[in-house]
Amino acid sequence: MSTQESDAERPEHAEGGRYTTPGQEYTRDTRYITTRITADGRDGYPVEPGRYRLMAARACPWASRAIVVRRLLGLEDAISLGLPGPTHDARSWTFDLDPGGRDPVLGIERLQEAYFRRVPGYTRGITVPAIVDVPTGAVVTNDFDQMTLDLSTQWRDHHREGAPDLYPESLREEIDAVNRRVFAQVNNGVYRCGFAGSQEAYDRAYDRLFSALDWLEEHLVGRRYLVGETITEADVRLFTTLVRFDPVYHGHFKCNRSRLTEMPVLWAYARDLFQTPGFGDTVDFGQIKQHYYLVHTDINPTGIVPRGPDLAGWLTPHGREALGGRPFGDGTPPGPVRPGEEVDPAGTARDATGS
Repeated sequence: MSTQESDAERPEHAEGGRYTTPGQEYTRDTRYITTRITADGRDGYPVEPGRYRLMAARACPWASRAIVVRRLLGLEDAISLGLPGPTHDARSWTFDLDPGGRDPVLGIERLQEAYFRRVPGYTRGITVPAIVDVPTGAVVTNDFDQMTLDLSTQWRDHHREGAPDLYPESLREEIDAVNRRVFAQVNNGVYRCGFAGSQEAYDRAYDRLFSALDWLEEHLVGRRYLVGETITEADVRLFTTLVRFDPVYHGHFKCNRSRLTEMPVLWAYARDLFQTPGFGDTVDFGQIKQHYYLVHTDINPTGIVPRGPDLAGWLTPHGREALGGRPFGDGTPPGPVRPGEEVDPAGTARDATGS
């Protein structure tokens, strides 16, 4: 099927601001810019500290995984971080949080400009995360699936001392298998519920999502992490969905069989990760809620952002230490959050309690 035919059949893939198609199930557009940044520069973009800028809105779960991995690996000095605001219009993510509404490094008002410098008139989604080549101002890649794996494997020479191995070679087959299931049924599963265009499509997505969450609940009963004895890429990918579940997916996306707080094993697992340096200290609950409730006007036309839920529970003891495991393996936790990259206190679990 050609791109033109695909866009005609799935108008939400080509029309900015549209997320559902009546009568159809939601299908994610996965036509990304798949250029890779590698140690050998095989695609024309070699690993080079200071050359690239990660554009990653805190509101987006796909971008959040890149923010977490960058922090866990200590790549702050090697790859700078640009943070679009939590909302965007039909055209693009914008830099509402920066002085003058422009990214301070690239000097652009809209992320769309960096896409157009790579592909003039780019017609697909202007998505985050995206890595931009600073000298040219052009997007190198927005392939979020490969991006974090490359941060782990291709940028090793620039990892911090004590950085964890998030994608250990001996566990990659198992990590990949878990990631495929979690993506299809959980990460993307919540969107298949929220953007379903028919009752039948929603019902199928709902059943599939909670079947997967029940499997995860059972899988994690006697083990601290998804694969092996340490935090891996698999945990990062699941975490960014779980942390949004009660504030957004339960209500806004109608994933309402159970709240995360009503799934005891997953709730304890999520709190364990949240309280681990590199995870919760990258989460801005305020931006998360603003993004979903204000941007998705076709499923929330009033634009009302809910006050709740109370988020203080994220800071309560989880008891998962009893299962053993070593979060960072033979490594160490990351240090304090880099100055200028701190989460707004109003968006933290300590302050964003809904009270």
